Amino acid sequence: MTHHEAGAEYTGPARIQKDGYAIEAEVALRGAHQPIDGVFHWYGRIDAAADTSGFRSGDRVAVGTDHGIADARLSDLDPWGRFRITGTGRPPF
Repeated sequence: MTHHEAGAEYTGPARIQKDGYAIEAEVALRGAHQPIDGVFHWYGRIDAAADTSGFRSGDRVAVGTDHGIADARLSDLDPWGRFRITGTGRPPF
């Protein structure tokens, strides 16, 4: 298991998929260990250039990078057209 220090981050290519639908996209992810619940929380955004038309806010997705794969949830779409990704536990980076 990979250990992550507070402030760990990843910027680069990722595969985001749900129910047989997948895209390749650039992502910016970061995270930190939260001492209150003892869990690593990670989050980030999918680049606006990605075709995310097959996704909706609230979707459960799998996010994969060259470093691993992790379950996540998509949340708000910001004014620049980027979905927010959130996850807990071992991140995909």
